[in-house]
Amino acid sequence: MNRPMNEDLERSLQPGRMINSDNPAVVAFANNTAGSGDARERVVRLYYAVRDGFRYDPYKIDLSSDGLSASRVLTNGYGWCIPKAALLAAACRVIGVPARLGLADVRNHLSSANLREVMGTDIFYRHGYTVIYLEGRWVKATPAFNIDLCRKFGLHTLEFDGIEDSICHSFDLQGNQYMEYVNFHGEFDDVPCEDLLQVFARYYPNLPRLDNASWDDDVDAEVSNVQTNN
Repeated sequence: MNRPMNEDLERSLQPGRMINSDNPAVVAFANNTAGSGDARERVVRLYYAVRDGFRYDPYKIDLSSDGLSASRVLTNGYGWCIPKAALLAAACRVIGVPARLGLADVRNHLSSANLREVMGTDIFYRHGYTVIYLEGRWVKATPAFNIDLCRKFGLHTLEFDGIEDSICHSFDLQGNQYMEYVNFHGEFDDVPCEDLLQVFARYYPNLPRLDNASWDDDVDAEVSNVQTNN
């Protein structure tokens, strides 16, 4: 049964264990970043601050509740898709805008040879994005891939205006298909840790091998290899 809308919105405003909008660092980040204006303008500022202020790093994955939290991104200065989406959701809640975490499986070519070998698949299970309630409707935004990373891979950045969904790098700058959503798993008031633990144990048992590897170095090698072959 669906929750009544007023309850739905209220739940999406409350602090969570991982979407920890009551954390002092998250509160300060949101208030210092959102600025003035209407809700949509403020949320758009938060989106770009999360997208580009914290680099994407899929090698440093910590599936503990602390590791998945919004505040950990602020502490580390980087994050992968789920914590970055949690940070955007938490910051939205701080300024009074309901927000949740969305999860989906995507086929994604934004990766490295090392990551593809360890994953054993080109499908990223439980890719995270943020779902935000603005002007009477829910809109989706993906703050994962920072602008510098997109430029290296020759991708259009995902822009967000608070009106249209922004979740998919469908094509690269040459028009080649780059990202495809395979399956949506719903939207959540907090990060579903147990589900993530089960999914990662099933599909990515070798990910700990990347703990001491460098995503940035591997990206540079990947881009160099592509340029050489072209």
